[in-house]
Amino acid sequence: RSGLMSAAYPRAGSSASGGPTALGRLLAPTAPAAAALVRGVVGLVFASEGIQKFLYAEAQGSGRFARIGIPAPEVMGPFIGAVELVCGLLLLAGLGTRIAAAPLVADMLVALASTKVPILLGGGYWRFAHTFAPKAGVWAFLHESRTDLAMLACSAFLVLVGGDRWSLDAVLAGRSRRAGGRSS
Repeated sequence: RSGLMSAAYPRAGSSASGGPTALGRLLAPTAPAAAALVRGVVGLVFASEGIQKFLYAEAQGSGRFARIGIPAPEVMGPFIGAVELVCGLLLLAGLGTRIAAAPLVADMLVALASTKVPILLGGGYWRFAHTFAPKAGVWAFLHESRTDLAMLACSAFLVLVGGDRWSLDAVLAGRSRRAGGRSS
């Protein structure tokens, strides 16, 4: 492209000045290759949990949400199921890794607040009920929250590092770089 055309029509992911846009930086695959393992496991767990909120709504979706005190459980159960399914599938593909992982961080924070903090406190608080763990206190909290804490940490990791070399983010970034290097 000519200089005038480049300024008028910057390549995808770059600004008119040639530097990366905020969206380009957000989607940039900067994670080490080993992050593919974390991305794959987090994606698989969330996608499967999202599906199960629909398949087993009473036990894991809206019915469970009602028992633990989540507001509007008939809306929130399917909504969270859809978020987990879509974001999990995006992570499996490595498409929009940082963006897909962010709602899952929020999901895990709510899960900890609504189901695990009552264990720590030994009883319910605010709207949340303590209905399922026979024990309470720090050790019971740490035991019951081990998966939630791991998923929170791994999701936060993906928000921070983004996609890896085997993600669709990397494929798209490579195409964008190749397209930006061509002249018209």
